[in-house]
Amino acid sequence: MKHFIVVPLIISCFFLASCADMPKKGQYGAVGGAAGGALLGQIIGHNTEATLIGAAIGGLLGYIVGNEMDKYDREQLNHVYERGVSGSASSWINPDSGNQYRVTPQPAYSGTGTQVCRKAEIQAIIDGKTETTFATACRDENGVWQVQP
Repeated sequence: MKHFIVVPLIISCFFLASCADMPKKGQYGAVGGAAGGALLGQIIGHNTEATLIGAAIGGLLGYIVGNEMDKYDREQLNHVYERGVSGSASSWINPDSGNQYRVTPQPAYSGTGTQVCRKAEIQAIIDGKTETTFATACRDENGVWQVQP
């Protein structure tokens, strides 16, 4: 029964994203984040509410990372995950877009296998609107921090 809810939800996200009037990076980020969040929500909560909450959070995070963060912002975020002091916020303003970010990383921990991961609170001010989300990133085999859905 649960698979009958999750699969249509993910398919709906793809159709909604294709109709949205946002740049492709934002579409892909939101859809990927929503799908990953829905799947994670279902695995953790084992119910429809957890799936929907996971999809919403994943979609927001995916949109922020996929659409609003350009190469400069991703480099800054990677720097915070790599060298940021746990519990201390790091901030920057993108010189091209004017978007503002404030990231507060938490202590690193061991993820799956030998991966090192960190959680962080990300506050973004985009077009005058403040968005706050929590994200987990894990260091890949090349040493680059990848935000997890």
